[in-house]
Amino acid sequence: MAKLKIEPIKQPNKIINYWKKEKFIVACIVLFGLAFNISTILGPIYQGKLIDSIVGGDSLSSVGILVVTFVALIGMIQFMRYFKRFYIRRFANSTSATMRLMIYNNIMHKSTEELDNENTGNLMTRAISDVDLCVEGMRKFTTEIFDTGVNMAAYLISMFIYDAKITILSCFFIPIAMTLAEKLKSIIYKYSNAYRTKSSYIASMTYDAIENAMLYRANGMEAQNIEKYNVDLEDLQSKAIKANILENSMQPIYNVIAMLGVITVIYLGGTKVIHGRWTVGIFSTYIIMFTAMAIKASKAAKLFNSVQKSQVSWKRIKPYLTEYADKDTALNIDKNKTKLTVESLNFCYPSCKENVIGNISFEGNQGEIVGITGSIASGKSTLGLSLLGLYPYKGSIKIDGKELKDYSEYERSQMISYLGHSPQLLSDTIYNNITLGVEKDIDSVLSDVCFDTDLSAMPNGASTLVGNSGIRLSGGQQARIALARTLLNKSKIIILDDPFSAVDMKTEEEIIKNLKKNYKNNLIILIAHRLTIFNRIDKVLLLHHDKTADYDTHDGLMKRSEIYAAIYNLQCMVGDDDGK
Repeated sequence: MAKLKIEPIKQPNKIINYWKKEKFIVACIVLFGLAFNISTILGPIYQGKLIDSIVGGDSLSSVGILVVTFVALIGMIQFMRYFKRFYIRRFANSTSATMRLMIYNNIMHKSTEELDNENTGNLMTRAISDVDLCVEGMRKFTTEIFDTGVNMAAYLISMFIYDAKITILSCFFIPIAMTLAEKLKSIIYKYSNAYRTKSSYIASMTYDAIENAMLYRANGMEAQNIEKYNVDLEDLQSKAIKANILENSMQPIYNVIAMLGVITVIYLGGTKVIHGRWTVGIFSTYIIMFTAMAIKASKAAKLFNSVQKSQVSWKRIKPYLTEYADKDTALNIDKNKTKLTVESLNFCYPSCKENVIGNISFEGNQGEIVGITGSIASGKSTLGLSLLGLYPYKGSIKIDGKELKDYSEYERSQMISYLGHSPQLLSDTIYNNITLGVEKDIDSVLSDVCFDTDLSAMPNGASTLVGNSGIRLSGGQQARIALARTLLNKSKIIILDDPFSAVDMKTEEEIIKNLKKNYKNNLIILIAHRLTIFNRIDKVLLLHHDKTADYDTHDGLMKRSEIYAAIYNLQCMVGDDDGK
């Protein structure tokens, strides 16, 4: 089956461009929309002719011809209506997909700092429900241009042909209904905006409840959270009622106001029938036309309100609609050598004023394992993040002699793999958690992280589902699957932040052996609290609270750093005791 490709759009923050993008579909909508709505007036006209033919006592054959003609016309009109609706729905579906692609593209190209400041629930609401509401408004607008605008014009012109005076008098109330709807638009906008904002807040609460369900349950917070959630849901319901009540409850009022003119039609039209100036068929045709036009007018009034609601959603998603940008996939990196040089590195997060790490200098080469350790809050994890180049930094981080910030985002992603504190597993299979959807052989990397034995005990093997955030696996299994994912591509530089915290010491030793044996073409940065395997790595960077650091081999630090030696000896003693 051929895959449907969604094409990006130029200047997606201009709403007119979505109609320009679908030129063929819009042309079909115009063609079938005009044909359907203009030909609609033929229905009541031929219905009137049929009534006059029956009342006048015409022959059965004449009546039969009119019946066949009438049925054929209705069939043709509905046939054109089908194609008009088909192409309008295609336009809506295509526009929805394009908007979602643009928003997704925007998110994928945001900086780490921008993503840190985003509210997940709010973003999800904008990307899903706000897009739906906006596209629904566009669809209704496109539909009503023909079903209301063209159709009303066709009926009005036909009614004028029958009798201009009756038409003018009977249509007096229609502008009143439309004016009333236009006056209500600012109120509807206010209520709709409040509802969309609250809906985003509820989405954030729901996302937080799912993400941290076990945490709240373990700390006895469920009842309190449910109570607060119910209060907020009631507030959301109240805002939803206010947002929808004027739009939907006003529809019958619009109908009544627009239909008041039927009194004039019945009185004046009936008078013309009595005096013989109109036939019963013409009177029937005129009433049908007026009723249809009045109903269309009341729908046009409702359309003003629907478009006003969609404008709220449009303004919410507009900042996220940016022109599509292909990732720069040019790869100018040397895969045959790796040298990392860090000099006078200073780093602080965008929201902070004070450096978390300062004046850090060290280097690492291909085939080495460089350990980073230090006391709690000494900046170990921050140093690991700074080496990714996701945040601005001061000083110098060079890879193969080129400054890290001078590499493209794509090049950095291909050079550096990173494993943070949390395993960050998907609710998917073990295989997909490691490959992230790319077809690759994972046998060797499973062996490297000592997970092959665990996998052999699982009936479904690599197809085993890990559950939400890996809940079906032990902490050690989660950690090793995440480690396998980080090692899979054998990037030039592999940064591992405390990967063995949930792994027993024997397994840790086996993994270190595998890393030294099978990753000789890579530089591994190992951040750890546990130092028992640091005697088997090449270099160690010891961070201190005063933002100073010592960089040496394990043996060198054992001789000149009392703190390092004390921590290492104490952990080794505990490890020996655990092993007895």
